[in-house]
Amino acid sequence: MKHGNISIFVPHNGCPHQCSFCNQKSITGVRSQPSPQDVKNAVQTALSSSKKYDYEIAFFGGSFTAIDRNYMVSLLEPAYEYVKNGSVSGIRLSTRPDAIDDNVLKILKKYGVTAIELGTQSLDDEVLLANKRGHTAEDVEKSSVLIKKYGFSLGLQMMTGLYKSTYQKDIETAEKIIALAPDTVRIYPTVTIKNTMLADLLQKGEFVPCSLDESVELCAVLLQKFAQNNIEVIRLGLHYSEELEKDMLSANYHPAFRELCENKIMLNKFFEIAQNLNLKNGDVVKVSVSPSCVSKFVGQKRANILKIAEKGISVEKVTADKSLSPMEIKVKRKN
Repeated sequence: MKHGNISIFVPHNGCPHQCSFCNQKSITGVRSQPSPQDVKNAVQTALSSSKKYDYEIAFFGGSFTAIDRNYMVSLLEPAYEYVKNGSVSGIRLSTRPDAIDDNVLKILKKYGVTAIELGTQSLDDEVLLANKRGHTAEDVEKSSVLIKKYGFSLGLQMMTGLYKSTYQKDIETAEKIIALAPDTVRIYPTVTIKNTMLADLLQKGEFVPCSLDESVELCAVLLQKFAQNNIEVIRLGLHYSEELEKDMLSANYHPAFRELCENKIMLNKFFEIAQNLNLKNGDVVKVSVSPSCVSKFVGQKRANILKIAEKGISVEKVTADKSLSPMEIKVKRKN
């Protein structure tokens, strides 16, 4: 059965810092705090849908374990009722690395929480300090170990293109995340939003956001790194909201960002094969990929086919081959 999240946003509640990139109202599109009844309503709405999923209740958008403890429990209590009766498989939440300790983990265990995601963002202390995160890389490492010790599924969230970061620092953050062996990862390219510190730095000329192409190039590499280490990337790019599209100041957001990254992976693999086959200007080829990857190879609006054509190579046909694994490509020069 397909997995689904019943997402409940707790926007900017409990967070003791105003990070450089953060404007939760724009990112989530949510402006009010949920009540216990809101939790029940969200679950009932999802369960009454004709679509059947293996649901998790997911508390996102803030620093869940840093909010008022009574309020946190009041949200967990109705959620736990659906875990106990088997309507949902568990509860997932996101929080800060410095808001995890033995006491809070015992409470989360009591109320059926199964997965904890940490807003890691970077594992470079200079980048964390520059972006006013209020925690260190060591906090991430210690909390990750503790979460796994208590038997929770561990998720780590990273951001690329932050202020004071570089391509290499983002690669190193990914490698450090891999060393912590999380079960899941989310990757969010930094999008500059109005009414944030990054917006001010952008206006002053002190911060240059990554372009869409730069973000895609980097995240395509990260996606492959995590896949090679059997770590599932469960989100790549920010969720769409009208507020986000209205308030963003950088041009590196795309509603189908993951698809762009997968297109880039396929294109890079083709060019590697083309080099090995010594393909040259004027050659015509036939390409085979797994059925799930035909559109990924072709690219949005046939972008990959057009980029290959710019090299003088013509793709005559793209065939779905069930014997090929995802992202595998076979190229045959036409005689």
